[in-house]
Amino acid sequence: MEKRRIVVEDLRSQRWFAAPGKPGVAKYYRMNQGGFTTEDHHRKPIIGIIQTWSDFATCHTLFPQRTEEVKRGVWQAGGCPMVMPAMSVSESFVKPSTLMYRNFLAMEAEEIIRSQPVDGVVLMGGCDKTTPALVMGAASMNIPAIYLPAGAMLRGNWHGQTLGTGSSGAQALADYRAGKIDERTYREMVAGTVRSPGTCNVMGTASTMTALVDVMGLTLPGASSIPAVDNAHARMAEHCGRRIVEMVWENLRIGDIVTPASLKNAVVADMALSGSTNSLIHLVAMARRFGLKLDLDDFAAASEAIPVICNLMPAGKYLMEDFYYAGGLLALLKKLQGHLHLTCTTANGKSLGENIVKAETWNDDVIRPLDDPVYPAGGLVVLRGSLAPRGAVLKRSAAEPKLLQHTGPAVVFRNYADLLDRVDDPVLDVKPGSVLVLQDSGPIGAPGMPEWGMLPIPKKLLKAGVRDMVRISDARMSGTYFGTCVLHVSPESRVGGPLALVRDGDPIRLDTEGRRLDLLVDERELEARRQAWQAPPPHYTRGFGWMYSQHVLQADEGCDFEFLARPGATPEPEVR
Repeated sequence: MEKRRIVVEDLRSQRWFAAPGKPGVAKYYRMNQGGFTTEDHHRKPIIGIIQTWSDFATCHTLFPQRTEEVKRGVWQAGGCPMVMPAMSVSESFVKPSTLMYRNFLAMEAEEIIRSQPVDGVVLMGGCDKTTPALVMGAASMNIPAIYLPAGAMLRGNWHGQTLGTGSSGAQALADYRAGKIDERTYREMVAGTVRSPGTCNVMGTASTMTALVDVMGLTLPGASSIPAVDNAHARMAEHCGRRIVEMVWENLRIGDIVTPASLKNAVVADMALSGSTNSLIHLVAMARRFGLKLDLDDFAAASEAIPVICNLMPAGKYLMEDFYYAGGLLALLKKLQGHLHLTCTTANGKSLGENIVKAETWNDDVIRPLDDPVYPAGGLVVLRGSLAPRGAVLKRSAAEPKLLQHTGPAVVFRNYADLLDRVDDPVLDVKPGSVLVLQDSGPIGAPGMPEWGMLPIPKKLLKAGVRDMVRISDARMSGTYFGTCVLHVSPESRVGGPLALVRDGDPIRLDTEGRRLDLLVDERELEARRQAWQAPPPHYTRGFGWMYSQHVLQADEGCDFEFLARPGATPEPEVR
């Protein structure tokens, strides 16, 4: 059923500006103080522009310019743009973990929308956690919203080699640690992977998450594929400004766009993209903010049905720039249309099916046909078993095939500091068939579940030519990385999950075909260890860290706060 268009009196901002007496008058003269005339904002939609740029957020370098382009579009459409800066969650600089501060940014986005007179919002993000955080915050407010992705950087280049951000750097680091290249060469190579503003140029977490919100309908169609420095990106930003004003008048809210069907579309696309393992955590968290159900079983089912047809690093050989010029996300969705709900509404007011009618693929090696995939099944595998009762995830498309079925003795590191201290010790009892296990690196344990899941291969094995091993942790892994890394083991070791009970030499079986991860130790022995186990002391006794540790959910539940990961709304503030 078509929604009723709203009129001026329905605008949320009018509760502030049309309030009787002093409250309303005060809003007008304070706008005048800022240099705005009455004509700028009177009886117009007020559009909040939430942008996440800072000098540390180098992926978002172009956002000050893009903000001006958004504002131009808002003015053109008859709205009044107001910039509302939010926390910058830079993957490269924020410690102890950007996942921890994803929840902070989500809360901030929700509250700055709630507390200020805006009728719609443009959400500006891109670097890994900014995308889910902004969507989570806007979901809780359920007002018209459109997402503006930062765009990926240009292809990396070094001495004629095409390099991928993160992926090529990880390979160079392994060669450096093995003594194959010197430090100067290593530094030059990793510098060559980051040639321009924009997010990582591989199908890492940033590109995965912007693509998935695009699939869900929250961007202009195909916006997630445009490289940051392409002039189409600037024009897209201006179009976002015009479109959000139209969305306000149409009363097209974010909750009208994100539905069970659009979420399922995102999961299908995630498999075809061979998206980052981080996507499972973020999609589950976003779904819960909309009051919708999404769990690991949804990903497991899609993984069996959808092949990987996107030939991008780290699972393939191309980069995001190639993906855009091959047709981008819309071309990929056109090939997946038989698996998608095509009637889903998107931010431009059209259905997903309408948006992909004219999409074409210009390079069939970058975006493969379904009958000639990069990988015959979905890139992500959900595992369960005695070591991961509530689940774990493996990116099999980025793993060494011979290790997907493997049993080996555990080499256990108690925490990340222990790993760094001992992994390169020449006397470490480790062999190529060993299973590296990292404990105390989950949502509460690390804290914040950092991207430590790609445990470094011990140096003595690197020098012998070993480039992959089975590695298991309750941590995450950068979407730009590769390897046979079992991640997100839940429940985590810090809360007494089975991972906390593993000891050196314990046999562990990874059975990817059977979707199992098992600790092959007698139950009586495990019970004795369980009784003797004691939780480490807490990291925080005050502040946001304390609140986070007290309320964060486990990985299979999205790592959101339990008091926000549920339906319900906070009343609008009174204007006095």
